[in-house]
Amino acid sequence: MASTETSTPPKPRGASWRRLLVAMSVIGPGIITANVDNDAGGIATYSQAGADFGYSLLWTLVPITGALILVQEICARMGVVTGKGLSDLIRERFGVRTTFYVMLALLLANLGNTVAEFSGIAQSLEIFNIPRWVSVPICAVGVWLLVIKGTARIVERIFLVACSVYLAYVISGFMAKPDWGEVIVGTLKPQLQWTGSALTMVVTVVGTTIAPWMQFYLQAAVVEKGIPLSRYKLCRLDVVVGCIATDVVAFFIVLACGATIFKAGGQITDAKDAAVALGPLAGKYASILFAIGLFNASLFASSILPLSTAYCICEGFGWETGIDKRREEAPQFYFLYTAIIAVGAGLVLIPGLPLLKVMLLSQTANGVLLPFVLIFILILARDERLMGAYRNGKWLQVTAWLTAVVLIILTVAMVGFSIRDALR
Repeated sequence: MASTETSTPPKPRGASWRRLLVAMSVIGPGIITANVDNDAGGIATYSQAGADFGYSLLWTLVPITGALILVQEICARMGVVTGKGLSDLIRERFGVRTTFYVMLALLLANLGNTVAEFSGIAQSLEIFNIPRWVSVPICAVGVWLLVIKGTARIVERIFLVACSVYLAYVISGFMAKPDWGEVIVGTLKPQLQWTGSALTMVVTVVGTTIAPWMQFYLQAAVVEKGIPLSRYKLCRLDVVVGCIATDVVAFFIVLACGATIFKAGGQITDAKDAAVALGPLAGKYASILFAIGLFNASLFASSILPLSTAYCICEGFGWETGIDKRREEAPQFYFLYTAIIAVGAGLVLIPGLPLLKVMLLSQTANGVLLPFVLIFILILARDERLMGAYRNGKWLQVTAWLTAVVLIILTVAMVGFSIRDALR
């Protein structure tokens, strides 16, 4: 009697490899963009949050991650659906004059942020007794050559490798031997000291997480990668994984400093102080890993921020852009990239320059620009003519607007605190 059972046909040989190759062709923009957010300024902020308040602010990273995923997903979706960068869409919808002022604010903010990144490079290598007049020029030339001589695929692979170095902070967190019971309470139980310093820190932690440049860079990177609609789900996964990964790193930075510097009653003013302080408290290797993480983050961001600025401004004014373009094909793109690196690195080498005030000024520029960028994004994402069936739905749009309002309120507060600190 013949069997009536039907056997499942075997999967074609190599199908798993093909799926892996498809995934590898899509991932990158989301993971890279989110991880660059943990730059020198971000690491300094998270370090100070842990050193000053222990584990009590860990819970803030949960809603922050949700907000970051929400905003980044919208930008990635717009890039896939329209095939255009955010600057391009702003110019087409809101006009050249509006685009000019947005690009000017972005240029000033990113220039200040680039100074902060080269300052982070200098500080991290000074721990190993390498002076800034050696470290900064060498690193500046290195990141410049990476983009000038590389291709988009090679540059992206190098950036993905740089993302993996953030694991140094996770290892440092475990080496600090935290009280995991207290960590769980700090993560799951919202608590806040209603003091000026605590509120300032919460606002600063939120403000360092969602920066205007991130939205422009992510959408530009998605467009340059040419991700089709058929692979959008993989692109969305790339964004979600990147956002979660970057805030896990932030979590362990806060945890490491809370378990050591806070418990010892110490104080820090920047990420370099945190790396040095970890030595006697958590061990030499924890301190070294923290310093390596700071160097990697600063070098990584000093590559991305000038690149992001060049993409945005060139898109905004309709100039040719892209790493795969030759210099004669995209002269404005390469000029801007070179100029921002040269000015950013050069300012760090000026003796007596008040770097802290430059960093505070860049944060203020970010704060002024972010509300406008969020509003532009939400108007564009709801436009049916632009997005078709992929526009924001009603409830997503309501959630996004509520998130934007909260972020705008906190950003305005951050600007106020920055101005107050700059005038002291």
